Amino acid sequence: MNFLDGHLYPENQQPLIITAAPYAPGWIPSDFPEDIPITMEEQIQKAVDCYEAGATVLHLHVRELDGRGSKRLSMFNELIAGVRARVPEMVIQVGGSISFAPESDGQAAKWLSDDTRHMLAELDPKPDQVTVTVNTTQMNVTEHAGEDDFKGVSRGFPHLYATYKDMIVPSNPSWVEEHIRRLTAAGIQSEFQCYNINSFETIERMIRRGVYKGPLVMNWVAISGGMDQANIYNLANFLRAAPDGAVVTVESSVLNVLPVNMIGIALGLHVRCGIEDVLWKQDRSGKMSSVEQIKQLVRISGEFGRPIATAQQAREIMQIGVFYDTVEETLQANGFAPNRNGGNQGFLRKPAEISQRVSK
Repeated sequence: MNFLDGHLYPENQQPLIITAAPYAPGWIPSDFPEDIPITMEEQIQKAVDCYEAGATVLHLHVRELDGRGSKRLSMFNELIAGVRARVPEMVIQVGGSISFAPESDGQAAKWLSDDTRHMLAELDPKPDQVTVTVNTTQMNVTEHAGEDDFKGVSRGFPHLYATYKDMIVPSNPSWVEEHIRRLTAAGIQSEFQCYNINSFETIERMIRRGVYKGPLVMNWVAISGGMDQANIYNLANFLRAAPDGAVVTVESSVLNVLPVNMIGIALGLHVRCGIEDVLWKQDRSGKMSSVEQIKQLVRISGEFGRPIATAQQAREIMQIGVFYDTVEETLQANGFAPNRNGGNQGFLRKPAEISQRVSK
């Protein structure tokens, strides 16, 4: 990923990877009954439909039969197994929140406990990726939405609006380091959710310290509310810091989804869509299903002359299943400058005797 002369030409760009997010734990079934799957068979078929429309990465959450977002890992195992059987090449990416939907009326929208989220490393069959949030962050998913975005749907209900407004993503340093170690040990790729430049800088430090030794695959998440606003200045600032070997997917919400994705397509980045991120057509004349959103991006990418990645190409671009042995190999493979050698190594590489003194 670099921006040399000709970087806007499709022949100099990777095929486009489309991530579909069709399960939408933040909405309730009555918000879009035509497109929100509830039964296990419906949820499996939704993955198939998204794949056939052109999405090669599936951002996966699960629903119980009552329509609520499931917090049971056994349900995740069942859905992963079903998707694997029907579309075996599709990249399965489990949402690291498990489900942030309130468990019952009046309860908070929140991410599950540290120990429960660690159990994502024990999913069987294992997914290809788990999304990893870095640094505890406010996740006010209501902030840059307008009244019309929530008109007539559950997010506009006062009690749900309030609980999503105050949602926090917990990800303190000791937890995220342990989480990455467990995912890596299980052969699951950490797919980093970068909410701003601080997220990326923390990831780089963890790579330089040897906490993570694998391909750098990231989402730039621009939904405001404690995260980056969806504008070109924030994206450019993020991309200036990202190394050449990084794989970056752009992600936003409500009516920002389509324009942010068009910027991503033009720049040679990758995209995400689906009803988890937006329900409405761009003119709000009606709702737009996940499959319709995928087909729209396939068409637009075709107008740019940029082909859609096959599942095998997506796996090769994201280097699914690849891990490195050393810090130096990880830095080189991802396009980072090497760590500083010599006595003045700063906070990234402390001499052994200093580390030992600090730990005592």
